[in-house]
Amino acid sequence: MKGGRKISQIHGNTAGLKPNQLRRIAKLYERRIAPQQVVTPEFARQIAELSHETRRQIGALVDRKGYIEYVIVGDAHRIELPDFRRMRTGPERFRGLRCVHTHLRGEALTQDDLTDLALLRLDLMAAIGVEAQTGLPTVVHAAHLLPSTADRLREDNAEHFVFLEPRPPTQMNVDFLALIASLEEEMARNRRAARQAGSGDRAILVGVATGSLAEAEESMTELRELAASANVAVLDCIIQRRAEIDPRTVLGRGKLQELLVRAMQLGADLIVFDRELQPAQVRSLSEATDLKVIDRAQLILDIFAQRAQSREGKIQVELAQLRYRLPRLVVGQDSAFSRLAGGIGGRGPGETKLETDRRRVRERINRLEREIERLREQRQERRKRRLRNERPLVSIVGYTNAGKSTLMGTLTASDVHAEQRMFATLDPTSRRLRLPHEQEVIINDTVGFIRDLPPDLVAAFRSTLEEIQNSDLLLHVIDIADERWPQRFESVERILRELGYGAIPRLIVFNKIDLADPIALDAARRLAQGLGILREAVFVSARDAATLDELLERIRAALARRFELLDQHAFREAPFSSVPRSI
Repeated sequence: MKGGRKISQIHGNTAGLKPNQLRRIAKLYERRIAPQQVVTPEFARQIAELSHETRRQIGALVDRKGYIEYVIVGDAHRIELPDFRRMRTGPERFRGLRCVHTHLRGEALTQDDLTDLALLRLDLMAAIGVEAQTGLPTVVHAAHLLPSTADRLREDNAEHFVFLEPRPPTQMNVDFLALIASLEEEMARNRRAARQAGSGDRAILVGVATGSLAEAEESMTELRELAASANVAVLDCIIQRRAEIDPRTVLGRGKLQELLVRAMQLGADLIVFDRELQPAQVRSLSEATDLKVIDRAQLILDIFAQRAQSREGKIQVELAQLRYRLPRLVVGQDSAFSRLAGGIGGRGPGETKLETDRRRVRERINRLEREIERLREQRQERRKRRLRNERPLVSIVGYTNAGKSTLMGTLTASDVHAEQRMFATLDPTSRRLRLPHEQEVIINDTVGFIRDLPPDLVAAFRSTLEEIQNSDLLLHVIDIADERWPQRFESVERILRELGYGAIPRLIVFNKIDLADPIALDAARRLAQGLGILREAVFVSARDAATLDELLERIRAALARRFELLDQHAFREAPFSSVPRSI
């Protein structure tokens, strides 16, 4: 026994072998290869003779101390290695196992060999040729992975593997341990360099274009911004053009293998897909790799989880995450759900771990929904008190990172958290705003929108988004310095319509005019006129209070029209003390 596993266990295709052959194959476990050597002549001869006699490929997985960990029997053309990808290995290390197996026709390493080398993170793959007449070993073909960087991999002739010169076993003079040590040191250097770009996960972003490549590239640019906001270091971006999405793995099989090889070479520990993954796709991808695989929706949910500060915000984010994860639970994964087990009794010995996880998640969802409903009722009571004060309500909406919080802070001369990153502000706040002629309104800063906003997130934050429903006026803030503003404008408008808020009057606030050149400003005005929104448009810099006078006057006029009160003293000046400061 070794580590609870029988040393004599032979894996693979043993059907039809004679008892004597099985005993001799099992004796391979008694061999030990010198740690510095890829393979010894004695071991090469023994495995070659057995392979010749059985007419099957035979392989061994050898650890770095030279002990045989696995013996595998295949057929005449290939062997199938055990699936030990769930055995976790360090991100800066290979598996700690090298594969030494036979090729009956003496051929070089096959594509299957190289795929196993990459996907299983093996130290090295070696194939011993078997002489057809005598059964003696001929030459050893061997290869190892090449650690690399994204810049090097983008070169036209970038190599994924390094092939050692084929030699007879007696002339394999490579210092195996020194070779592996140098490769892992290079992997560690690449990882340290990537770590400088962010202290969190190191990711490869993946997009699949079935339509316009330009649109896919634009979406990938936004995904990079989301990754930066989540403190994820982006090592590389890949976009594949396909006629249709693969229903199992999104990418094609060959491209997926290439992606996983690339992830290993770059030291990535996370793959982010720029589309929502279906539960079946999550399962298939989880079977293909031990790397973390998430999609765009999960990345947004993670950002919200990082940003949530209030109790209500944290509950809403957790509810959205659980709703999203429930249909995507995979056997053997998401064991962290065991932390939800407090106070829950068992349902009997027949319940599987996956069923237990799902039950706990459903129960947790039910508790969170009840809590959110209670908070929603409290919010409605606060809203009623505010309405009794008869102050108009103005809500700031817009795409994430358009400058909404900065605008609110400048308008109200208050300290509102603002940061140059997506979803820097999650918990909405409310402030008093004094308009011209001493008129007072309440102004809300709401959570930013983004295209393809996860439906589970919208549902969880519905009670917060209801603040928009009671608004008398919306300020739709647009980042005019972003050339993608027309698409982002339409994304926000579509979300507002889907929420049922499309009929609320609004002003279009083109922000960041200090960052846009005159040509871009003129182009934006022409495009706004073409979109039919120029009459409602105001051009400002949220950082410069001097540019906001026109906006304040336009707010006053819009609210006057809203209440059909043209007199400048239409708004009752009531004390603000009864108005809540935060939502």
